[in-house]
Amino acid sequence: MATPPQPSAMATRSKTPTTTTTTSSANAFSLLSNAWRHDLQLMRDRATSFRNLAISFDPPPPPQNPADMDFVRNLRLRLPATSEGSGARRIQKWRLPPPTATAMCSSRIRIGLVNIKDAIVAEVEDTDEIWGFEGENSNREEKDWEPIQKLKTKFKEFEKNSEFVEKFKSSLKLICKETEESKEVPPLDVPELLAYFVKQSSPFLDQLGVRRDFREKVVESLYSKSKNQLLLRSLSSEQSSVVGNGNVNDELDLRIASVLHSTGHRYNGELWTDHTTHDPSDNKRHLAIVTTASLPWMTGTAVNPLFRAAYLSKSANRKITLMVPWLCASDQELVYPDNVTFSSPEQQEVYIHNWLEERIGFKADFKICFYPGKFSKERRSIIPAGDTSQFIPSREADIAILEEPEHLNWYYHGKRWTDKFNHVVGIVHTNYLEYIKREKNGSLQAFFVKHINNWVTRAHCHKVLRLSAATQDLPRSEICNVHGVNPKFLKIGEKIAADKGLGQKAFTKGAYFLGKMVWAKGYRELIDLLAKHKSDLDGFKLDVYGNGQDANEVQSMARRFDLNINFQKGRDHADDSLHGYKVFINPSVSDVLCTATAEALAMGKFVVCADHPSNEFFRSFPNCLTYKTSEDFVAKVKQALENEPQLLSPEQRYQLSWEAATQRFLEYSELDRVLNTQDDAACSKTHNRQKHIAKSVSMPNLSEIADGGLAFAHYCFTGSEFLRLCTGAIPGTQNYDKQHAQDLHLLPPQVQNPIYGW
Repeated sequence: MATPPQPSAMATRSKTPTTTTTTSSANAFSLLSNAWRHDLQLMRDRATSFRNLAISFDPPPPPQNPADMDFVRNLRLRLPATSEGSGARRIQKWRLPPPTATAMCSSRIRIGLVNIKDAIVAEVEDTDEIWGFEGENSNREEKDWEPIQKLKTKFKEFEKNSEFVEKFKSSLKLICKETEESKEVPPLDVPELLAYFVKQSSPFLDQLGVRRDFREKVVESLYSKSKNQLLLRSLSSEQSSVVGNGNVNDELDLRIASVLHSTGHRYNGELWTDHTTHDPSDNKRHLAIVTTASLPWMTGTAVNPLFRAAYLSKSANRKITLMVPWLCASDQELVYPDNVTFSSPEQQEVYIHNWLEERIGFKADFKICFYPGKFSKERRSIIPAGDTSQFIPSREADIAILEEPEHLNWYYHGKRWTDKFNHVVGIVHTNYLEYIKREKNGSLQAFFVKHINNWVTRAHCHKVLRLSAATQDLPRSEICNVHGVNPKFLKIGEKIAADKGLGQKAFTKGAYFLGKMVWAKGYRELIDLLAKHKSDLDGFKLDVYGNGQDANEVQSMARRFDLNINFQKGRDHADDSLHGYKVFINPSVSDVLCTATAEALAMGKFVVCADHPSNEFFRSFPNCLTYKTSEDFVAKVKQALENEPQLLSPEQRYQLSWEAATQRFLEYSELDRVLNTQDDAACSKTHNRQKHIAKSVSMPNLSEIADGGLAFAHYCFTGSEFLRLCTGAIPGTQNYDKQHAQDLHLLPPQVQNPIYGW
């Protein structure tokens, strides 16, 4: 081992006291300067001694107890054999130039910063060589420092055996999954674009008369070519689970949405849509049922919506408002039977509630609201006057149920229903095309009415329910019987079944027919059948109950053919005088779903009716006898007169009830989903990811844009009094008149709809 260095001459001289004749301040500065020189010299001497030690260092033999030096040995730097001189070169670079006499004697301190900088740069350049970073394929683990190598080994073992690390990796993959999948979505091809264009062009193709089944075949043909190619590609798991599920429309929508999702596109709304939403403060869902008729007019659109309101109001989470037309005194005399009139809406409301409670057996908690209406003698129906939607406050504009949506909107000049309400359901009651075809130039009128019905229902409804296939095929429509029978008829049927069980004769009369006495209700078909087979039905007698505009003509024709028909005034089907009849005959083919047929089945009677789509719902009942030809009609009438009806099972009675009808209505109108959520956004969260993508990542929907455009065009069309009169509207029905304002306590027409200018 080298001997320690001796003190230099400068250090010796610095110990000698300095004598001077300067002032005390100069002496102090001289002492401080000498101290700095002394310290700097000590630092240089110490660095020189360490340098000599490093050069001449000879490692000592291992100690007697190697375990005590394990930690020190692990801290030793493992250098490659080829870099033995690297340590010496690095140390040499850190050397400072030896002090010269001038530097030692100078009063200024000079530090070799440039040399230090060069040494650091060289140090960085030599790092790769020292630590073994010569190439990418070099063995890092052999050249790592032992503690670091052990630390890496521990991390690898922790990574393999730790569940936490796996979950952390999975979460990172989920975060990046969406971006990775979006890159794998193949672009749209021409057949897919054409298929989507045809699908979105449904409003225009409807107006041109192109059938729905033909459009669906075109879309399926175009998309099937692209679908076969997609199945051959390596799609993501999400897409592969959708492609090939059999539903072409859903597949195409999801395909478009996936491509848009991959581009990051977001579409926030439609061109014509008003995005106002309903937020009830009472935590109840508000339902407005709007119909075209009211009691005491005993028509289907007056009775069935009334029962619907009553049974929907049985839920505490729903607040129901039934909107019915208010007729002035002059129109009441033309419409309501038995000279029944009302001086105020409050009086008619009491009448309606009392009539309903006598039949359902419970107090229905719903509100009745009146809107202005006028009776059209030519159309034999009530036409709304003004904006019907304005009678529902905006805070209650949640869900609208339009009974006969086409009828309500023929001449409707007001705010679009789908803009004011969150969900709009239309229920088609009447086969207007069948009625119109019976009039003069009926085929031409039916052509225009068909397209107008398509127009208004598409513009104002989210969903349309058709009671049977006898109605016009409307956009976004489904077929479902959402009507039940008055509970009173089911009780009558139960009483008849009980009488049979006691051995009593329940039916003492033969056959009857009940209906409004107009030709369209099946009276012409009935007279033709009886006149053609008068000899085959020798001795057959039929009682007919009904009132109507065509009563005189119907009776005159029956007398002309000398038919055995006994005409009676119209009465309630639940009247005691009708309980004893065994056979109900209904040859009508203009009905959509005959309420009287359902009531007769509920009372346990035979029903003889035509094999027609309007009677599809009743075919499952054993007492329903359908015929296809006139000869078959004779056979079914004789079969019914010679046999006894079967008793209805509990399941059959339930299918006829309003409880079952209400449940079907909630299901097919999608209200069971809407009513169980506070808004559509919350509801969409319950859908699967495929539906969520298709809804949240969308493009401007051509169908919805067309619907909005049709609604705007209809609003402009109905705003012209000249065009309204040309299409058969009642004069002055664009707004309500003074009499309606007085009866309903509304603002005067000139105040509600002022005319500005001269």
